[in-house]
Amino acid sequence: MNIIVCIKQVPDAKDVRLDPKTNTLAREGVQSIMNPFDRHAVEEAVRLKEQHSGTVTVISMGPPQAEAVLRDAVACGADEAVLVSDRAFAGADTWATTYTLGKAIEKIGQYDLILCGKQAIDGDTAQVGPGLAKRLNIPYVSYVRKITGSDNNILSLHRLMDDGYDEVEMPLPGLITVVKEINEPRVPSLKGKMKAKSLNIRNMTAEDIGADPDSIGLPGSTTQVVKVFAPEFRGERAMLEGTVDEQVEQLVNKLEPYL
Repeated sequence: MNIIVCIKQVPDAKDVRLDPKTNTLAREGVQSIMNPFDRHAVEEAVRLKEQHSGTVTVISMGPPQAEAVLRDAVACGADEAVLVSDRAFAGADTWATTYTLGKAIEKIGQYDLILCGKQAIDGDTAQVGPGLAKRLNIPYVSYVRKITGSDNNILSLHRLMDDGYDEVEMPLPGLITVVKEINEPRVPSLKGKMKAKSLNIRNMTAEDIGADPDSIGLPGSTTQVVKVFAPEFRGERAMLEGTVDEQVEQLVNKLEPYL
């Protein structure tokens, strides 16, 4: 089974802050990590490879420093890595991103399954996985919490729902997005780290993938973020002290004018 996993380098959520002058995310001095949901996608791909043989190729669209998360994925068991990087890709929204990734995957060639994390923690749109599947004209299932079997090019899945899960079958080739409940990502082995360090990562530019200049980056984006800001604190707060009974009495006294 030949598997492609789409991963993204994102700012570490605990270090995220806004630049008050530009109203954009401040990235300088902020540690970048692999998107946590994508880590579960890499783990599931490696497990499938171990069960059915084949290869796992990780692909990321981003600046040159995104090589770090690709090597991280290889250290965890992926076989090959592709970095789709070009200044022309800057400013891409989910529409332009799916176009770019789709063109790159077409260049990679034959695959049986594409895995993505359910969403990225910096954008939280959950659109890239389904959008990529539509670009490639393949079936997809989102929010997969368990792969229960693979037989005759049919993948059996559990799709997470608000009130439980659905049992779904999807023909291959196809795409799934996974949730964190699907597995527990492994710790990179020493052998994996050594392989990742020496791996020659394949680089693809806009020209390499044959991208239309009007379909990538800002020109190809149908949406643009006008402003990002932290909400202002508009409420009052008070610290209650004393025993539990004393705190309850204080709370009742404070709420009484609003009842």
